[in-house]
Amino acid sequence: MLRIAVPNKGSLSGPAADMLHEAGYQQRRESKELRIVDPANDVEFFYLRPRDIAIYVSSGRLDIGITGRDLLIDSGADAEEILPLGFARSTFRFASKPGEATGVADLKGKTVATSYEGIVAGHLAEQGVDASVVHLDGAVETAIELGVAEVIADVVETGTSLRNAGLEVFGEPIMKSEAVVIRRTGADAEEPKVQQFLRRLQGVLVARTYVMMDYDCRVEQLEKAVALTPGLESPTVSPLHNEGWVAVRAMVPAKEAQRIMDDLYDIGARAILTTAIHACRL
Repeated sequence: MLRIAVPNKGSLSGPAADMLHEAGYQQRRESKELRIVDPANDVEFFYLRPRDIAIYVSSGRLDIGITGRDLLIDSGADAEEILPLGFARSTFRFASKPGEATGVADLKGKTVATSYEGIVAGHLAEQGVDASVVHLDGAVETAIELGVAEVIADVVETGTSLRNAGLEVFGEPIMKSEAVVIRRTGADAEEPKVQQFLRRLQGVLVARTYVMMDYDCRVEQLEKAVALTPGLESPTVSPLHNEGWVAVRAMVPAKEAQRIMDDLYDIGARAILTTAIHACRL
């Protein structure tokens, strides 16, 4: 039975559960449940603190897990990312009072407050910057005002909370994070149950990104039409009863679907969006 760690709370929890449900897996009905078994899929889910998941997976007690890339790196655990999931995206950056610093080189001799000590210490070491790192749990915006540090490093989304604290980001992003599937470093990459799990999640990712488009066009316009709708591999083309016409079916990016329909219209094709791809399997 495949043993999988899933975030039990926070910004990762709900989207992870939704993705697993779309992939055909049973999920818990109450937030107090810490473990459920899905016998139909031969899977056991363990609901854990997102920050602890990499540790459990690296121990070999659990086969794979879903957590944030930032939490994986910060943990220093012997685990590796095997599939990005496209949700819970964030950017990790330095911030300080205006004019305090313009880049990471300006942090020499300063103190940086953060909830992600592993990431920050590693980044400073990579840049050859000798600075102190203070670990704080929770919000770190007040660390500068209270004199704990001259600089903070934190997840930045809109930057509103930083501006409200009189701070501004500077320099290049430390890293960009999102939810990822992880496994223990060196674990069997071809284990069938793991591969099945990854295929299902990849199917959900495709279903969320693409829609199916059907259209008819003249044979002489087919090459232009196919250039507009190449699909994931190639579109399906079938002859119509009316001579000189073909029917084409292709997956197109959902965000570009309306523009593509306009472009097809310009070359004489008639298109409709038939469905979102709810059950795509790679």
